[in-house]
Amino acid sequence: MGTLGWSFFLLLAVLVGYIWYEPAFDPESLRGARVVVTGCSSGIGEQMAYHYAGFGARVLITARREGRLKEVVAKMKDLGAQEAIYVAGDMGKPEDCERTIQTAKEKFGGLDYLVLNHAGLSTLKKKNKSPFWDGDMDILHAEATVNYISYIQLASLALPLLHKTNGSLVIVGSLAGKIATPFATYYAGSKYALDGFFTSLRQELVMQDINVSITYCVLGLIDTDLPANFNKMFNFTAKLQRAPPSDCAMAIIRGGAARQREIYYPWGGPWVATKLSRIVPQLLESLTRSLPPKLLEKSPLFTGEEN
Repeated sequence: MGTLGWSFFLLLAVLVGYIWYEPAFDPESLRGARVVVTGCSSGIGEQMAYHYAGFGARVLITARREGRLKEVVAKMKDLGAQEAIYVAGDMGKPEDCERTIQTAKEKFGGLDYLVLNHAGLSTLKKKNKSPFWDGDMDILHAEATVNYISYIQLASLALPLLHKTNGSLVIVGSLAGKIATPFATYYAGSKYALDGFFTSLRQELVMQDINVSITYCVLGLIDTDLPANFNKMFNFTAKLQRAPPSDCAMAIIRGGAARQREIYYPWGGPWVATKLSRIVPQLLESLTRSLPPKLLEKSPLFTGEEN
């Protein structure tokens, strides 16, 4: 059996083990847990807020749209949250990051979970923007500030609180942070950076005997506003099955509670693609390059359209 055959056999064996493995999850462990979740005005973040509420947690949610946050908090209370509060703010602003963690410290007296879920797509907001990398450092800075630097700032502010409780950091990443594709230099770059930073931080915490877990979430196509933008960019995505945000949110919560190193959701596609990218990287790169630029003619990257 050649190298490729052994690689395929090993991948298959690991896949079978992954399917059968079910991490321990005790819903009661979340009752009264103090949780901060970012990016909660819609999509996955909103669904996580509802699930945590149903488990009886004490939850602080954030997003920029205060009106939506009020609606989400009201529903969280109806679902059984021991406490539900919000901080309206832009996580791209350092002062709003500080205010978020400080509010959790003052209102909850500590922290058990920090779930970083917010994201920005600056390239979708600039009219007549080329999908190719063109050296636009302003957009790169904006993307990195929201999708990368703010994650590090929030985690750094929360770590002293999480250290006291042996808590958990949950980083909502993307398949774009494991497999590079054309037309995603800004976004993929920030997601790759998150994976690298928090993988390194995980090792440093172990070396310092700090019992704070870090769970990195590799997400594929989820039925949220973000894939809707990509539907405008790539017509074929409408034919792909997208996972429900509620199920995705539950998978993230379970992974964080079980202190898993990584989770993949939907588990099949992203997990297999990530592993194959290390075995046959040129094949996957060829597949992604096969998407012709003409598919972007009606893209919001050109028209400046937003959700």
